[in-house]
Amino acid sequence: MNHFIENLVVLILCLLLWACTTTQTTMTTTKTPSQPNTSGTVVRRAADNLTYTVDSLVLKPNPYSSLVELDTRFGTMKIELFFDAQEHRGNFIKLAKSNYYDSLLFHRVIKGFMAQGGDPDSRNAAPGVRLGNGGPSYKIPAEIGQHYYHIKGALAAARTSDAMNPERQSSGSQFYIVQGSRVSPEQLDKNERTHNIVYTQRQRQLYTRLGGSPQLDMKYTGFGRVYEGLDIIDSLAQQPTDAYSRPSEDLHMQVRVIR
Repeated sequence: MNHFIENLVVLILCLLLWACTTTQTTMTTTKTPSQPNTSGTVVRRAADNLTYTVDSLVLKPNPYSSLVELDTRFGTMKIELFFDAQEHRGNFIKLAKSNYYDSLLFHRVIKGFMAQGGDPDSRNAAPGVRLGNGGPSYKIPAEIGQHYYHIKGALAAARTSDAMNPERQSSGSQFYIVQGSRVSPEQLDKNERTHNIVYTQRQRQLYTRLGGSPQLDMKYTGFGRVYEGLDIIDSLAQQPTDAYSRPSEDLHMQVRVIR
């Protein structure tokens, strides 16, 4: 009798052990694994000013940057002015607040490259007059750095050639906005070797996705970027022009500070 009871107890313990093991195995194998993100969305991190999906791209300005709006007959571009380029940012804001840019022209546009404006001589300029030499009596010291490059939408200061201007000082008022063209990784690799710089992964992503004019990197001062209204640059750059790249129809601008 005692032997029977002992066998029965052993059998019950074995059954209980088997049941616990089965339950644990079932819980382990049915746990839902984390799934990869196949939506194409990149989650925006703190201080990361780019969010994009497969079909769209949204640029976010730094919350501490100065912001301006530039009106054209094609619509309004919203522009972030970079904090690091202090002299250029301050000068642009000063001119915008004094309505310096209002009614001036984009006097030079080149498809696949850029749209340039800010020459005070373009205000009420007669058709066909060659423009591009006007501006305040002062120049701005170069603030060329490795933070901001000529990705599509870049706002940069115009200047005279290196032969005339070896210090690469910027015009007191003239600027250009980059349209650019397709950029290959090989172009960026060459720039890195030539200028002893390193593009970040984010900069390479933007160049690949948006295009730009990397041949200007480390040669001109970039001091802002268009974060909304990139399509307006395309509209400006595709306008018919004369032999000096002045648009056949005047392209007026108006600039106002919004922050």
